[in-house]
Amino acid sequence: MPFSLSAPASVMSPLPEGTATHCPYCALQCGMHVTTSTITPRDDVPANQGGLCQKGWTAGDLLRSPHRLTTPLLHGQPVGWDEALGYAASRIARIQDVHGPDAIAVFGGGGLTNEKAYLLGKFARVALRTSQIDYNGRFCMSSAAAASNRAFGLDRGLPFPITDLAEAGAVLLAGGNVAETMPPFVRHLNPAGLIVVDPRQTPTARLAALHLQNAPGTDLALALALLHIAIADGHCSADYVEARTTGFEAVRDSVSAWWPERAERVTGVPVSLMRRAVAMLAEAGNAVILTGRGAEQHAKGTDTVTAYINLALTLGLPGRAGSGYGCVTGQGNGQGGREHGQKADQLPGYRKIDDPAARAHVAAVWGVDPADLPGPGRSAYELLDALGTPEGPKGLLLFGSNPVVSAPRSGHITGRLAALDLLVVADIVLSDTAELATVVLPTAQWAEEAGTMTNLEGRVLLRRRAVAPPSGVRSDLEILSGLADRLGRDGSFPADPRTVFDELRRASAGGPADYSGITYEKIAAQGGVFWPCPADDHPGTPRIFLDRFPTPDGRARMVPVDHRPPAEDVDADYPYYLTTGRLLAHYQSGAQTRRVAELSDAVPEPFLELHPDLADHLGVRPGDLVRITGRRGVFEATARISTAIRADTVFLPFHWEGPNRLTNPALDPISRMPEFKVCAVNLAVVGGGR
Repeated sequence: MPFSLSAPASVMSPLPEGTATHCPYCALQCGMHVTTSTITPRDDVPANQGGLCQKGWTAGDLLRSPHRLTTPLLHGQPVGWDEALGYAASRIARIQDVHGPDAIAVFGGGGLTNEKAYLLGKFARVALRTSQIDYNGRFCMSSAAAASNRAFGLDRGLPFPITDLAEAGAVLLAGGNVAETMPPFVRHLNPAGLIVVDPRQTPTARLAALHLQNAPGTDLALALALLHIAIADGHCSADYVEARTTGFEAVRDSVSAWWPERAERVTGVPVSLMRRAVAMLAEAGNAVILTGRGAEQHAKGTDTVTAYINLALTLGLPGRAGSGYGCVTGQGNGQGGREHGQKADQLPGYRKIDDPAARAHVAAVWGVDPADLPGPGRSAYELLDALGTPEGPKGLLLFGSNPVVSAPRSGHITGRLAALDLLVVADIVLSDTAELATVVLPTAQWAEEAGTMTNLEGRVLLRRRAVAPPSGVRSDLEILSGLADRLGRDGSFPADPRTVFDELRRASAGGPADYSGITYEKIAAQGGVFWPCPADDHPGTPRIFLDRFPTPDGRARMVPVDHRPPAEDVDADYPYYLTTGRLLAHYQSGAQTRRVAELSDAVPEPFLELHPDLADHLGVRPGDLVRITGRRGVFEATARISTAIRADTVFLPFHWEGPNRLTNPALDPISRMPEFKVCAVNLAVVGGGR
């Protein structure tokens, strides 16, 4: 889609057809060429192979959006940069002088470049000396990450290139709707071998050979039954299990109670379909099991992913070319964003912040005493929930996130943000959260800056600067550098992305996510570099786990888990399940896509999807305004009636403020993931169709 901008100012020379860069949205990170007038897809990027979705084609509209912020705001009024940064720094210092370092918190995002994520973590621990830092990726991939670390000793969304999926005779996708969320992903799937687990008949489920339409909150029971069938029907890869895993006997004993007829009563999935799914995986030769947010965003998300990993290990899939387990990472830099220190318990290189050796290594790079580094802080929801309370932070710096829309129990979180003494938000537009801010700092966006992103494959990509940002706008790195200088850390926080990346390389060296052998030049030459890449002459590692798993004994660990009901089940007062998800036209909190005319016109408002039988029972007609009431809030949306949804379940897209007022902040005990994907609601017709 054409757009008009000022002349490009690239970090690297633009190609004749435009500057080669990547889409601003999801973790597929589709390649595109950007010129002063057009966006065109790149065919040299394996992830998208010359394709773009509707969001990618219209991404140029973001760069010329009339909604762009171009001057800082202080108490809602335009001010200069010196005044805005000076005020923020003085308020930070005053709050910390009175209440201590942890009185200031930092909240990041899974869409920030690796350089930004790294510098944000360093800024929190060195410039602010606070332990209170986490990011919205906790709401996305954290359950899969926790399960992968527990089983394999390492978390990389896809431990193989995405192109390996084309070699798989069967792919089971639990809780993912890639046909809407990242359409070019579908190019890598063979519909004849595709199995989809989802309470809705999504566009992805309609493509599949087999759809397992489970009740919300029962993914774990289904996974246990599939494993029971695999063992009982003789599909266990005994030689693989013996050679490459530990814990199989305990897992086998634990799933003996999950015979398929029991699981059918819990999940609603017929036994015949369960058996067919297992047979497809076992007889395919190469097979892959993938999980997405639908299976992961639960208070038992880590255990659910663990159950699917146990199934993959029993079938002998991980560590075999063309087979394996993987997580379909969601946010643009959801992988890199969780590797380099903006998560409460991590330091760069995927190091644990409470590991003395990790602290010593990173402290040496940062030039500080390891003892001065804070320990682990609160997880994302717990951090937001503590804001403005007597024991919690009194100020918050927020980059690349919009929790007024995206947090569970969002009405409560909006109140917590309003209770702060200081809220500083860096964003490209006046988001729902920025509207509450004391200080708003206008920041550059995707094609206006350089940096690296790590896509869902663990492939580090180069985001090149293609156009100049509007006058008056600064990058997040410049903002952090300016704040650090005013807080007495002059020169410790460079604003140049290449300089920051070189420091990140040193900080990650020797860690699980080792980027030390990756350079901008190597990324450009190879079209991306897979981590780990521990040396300048190392080519990167497209497939991990081929020889061994990074555990002490080199074996994958199988862990027994058991199903439990949703944290909030239906009852007489709230008799219907609510589940949420994304749409093709929009992305995450919608702060960007709702400001692109073509995307907003495609889906201008939220809607409630419900089954015809439920609609008849309630007297709901298409277009009626329906009030959805839950234990935490109320929301109203127009009705869409569809046989794609179960009769006991309703669906809301979450790209607008309101749907997450209803969702449940009950947390997974390991990953601290909230239970976004299921809660109990009641419904009532408010008015006739419009």
